[in-house]
Amino acid sequence: MSVIPALENIALWHERDISHSSVERVIGPDTTVILDFALTRLSLLMENLIVYPENMEKNIYKLNGVIFSQNVLLKLTQKGVSREESYKIVQKNALKAIDDNVSFKDLLLNDKETMYVLSQNEIEQIFDISKYFKHVDTVYKRIFG
Repeated sequence: MSVIPALENIALWHERDISHSSVERVIGPDTTVILDFALTRLSLLMENLIVYPENMEKNIYKLNGVIFSQNVLLKLTQKGVSREESYKIVQKNALKAIDDNVSFKDLLLNDKETMYVLSQNEIEQIFDISKYFKHVDTVYKRIFG
């Protein structure tokens, strides 16, 4: 909400006039009130938050591992496969995983184009969800002390 007026305020920073001070008089109080509202809402949300880890894990895998498709695409391009070809390989297998309700990882492991470029170990590493939780404890310590 305050970004555009703030950025427009920069254009003539060396030539201050009434337009600068009027923007600054409004941005300060408005942004503070909005921030207070957002923090209060977040606070209430966090106080009443109920987490169901088993449901979270179930939701992560609802699409049969397709959430890892970007990582597969990146790994293929890092191995020298063109972006277009990588995209075709990933898309073909991801759509099949969703349409046929089968494992995306298994499809990749059985795909000759993929296995020509990536090893089984590399695919296993791509699908290792633990790397996403590597810094969870650090984050919680920072937030909650």
